[in-house]
Amino acid sequence: MVKKPTKNTSGRGQRDLTVKVKTARGRSLSSTRWLQRQLNDPYVKMAKAEGFRGRAAFKIRDLDDKFRFLIPGARVVDLGCAPGGWCQVAVKRVNALSERPSKAQGRVLGIDLQEVEAIPGAEIHQLDFLAEDAEKQVMAWLGGPADVVMSDMAASSSGHKQTDHLKIIALCEAAAYFSFDVLVEGGTFVAKVLAGGAEGELQKMLKSRFKKVENVKPPSSRADSSEKFVVATGFKGPLPDVDADADQD
Repeated sequence: MVKKPTKNTSGRGQRDLTVKVKTARGRSLSSTRWLQRQLNDPYVKMAKAEGFRGRAAFKIRDLDDKFRFLIPGARVVDLGCAPGGWCQVAVKRVNALSERPSKAQGRVLGIDLQEVEAIPGAEIHQLDFLAEDAEKQVMAWLGGPADVVMSDMAASSSGHKQTDHLKIIALCEAAAYFSFDVLVEGGTFVAKVLAGGAEGELQKMLKSRFKKVENVKPPSSRADSSEKFVVATGFKGPLPDVDADADQD
C-alpha cells in the first residue's frame, strides 16, 4: 500500500513530496525499501519522462558530458546492454540515426546474454562476449574496430558484499580484455566497478594499456551506492606479437 504524499507543516509554504510505502503482507522489508526508493528517485521519474528504459541512462550521459567519448561518427559497443538505456543515449550522441551527409553517422552495437527489445538506431545481438571468437564476431557486425567499449554490467548479487565486489571486478576485467581486442588505437573503455579494495590489479592493467585512467562517481549514481565508473581513454593499441617477433629472428 502506498500512502499519499504528506504536507509539510514547517510553515515555509513547501510540501513534502516523499512517498511512503507500507510493508504489505508477503513483501519483505528490503523490497519495501527498494519500492519506496524507486518511487522517490528523481532520476527514475526523469527516465520515464524522457523515454529512457532506466535511470542508468543518466550515468552514461553524465560520464560523456565530462569525457566526451560519444562523439558524432563513433562506433560503440555496449556490453551487457539490457535494458538498453546506455544504447539510447549513445544512438543520439554518435548520430546513429542521422541521414544528413553533413553529419558523421556513428554505429551502436548492443550485446547481451538475454534478448533485448529493439532500440531505434542501435543494432542488438544476443551473444556471450566471453565466448570464443566473440570479438571477431563483434567487429564483423560493426564493420571494423570500435571507438568505445562500455559496460554497465553487474554480476548477480550473492548478498555478501566482498564476494559481490570480487565478482564485479572480475567481470570488469573480462570486459577490459575484450576491449583490448576490439578497440581502435586512441579508443575509450568505460565500465562500472564497486568500491571495495580489490581494484588495484584492474587499475594497473588499464594504466598499462591506456594513456589516462580515471575513477568517477557521476551525479546520477545514488549516494548510498558503492558503484563508481572507470573511464580509460587513449588506448595504446594491441601489444606486439612476441611469437611473431621471435619467428622473424
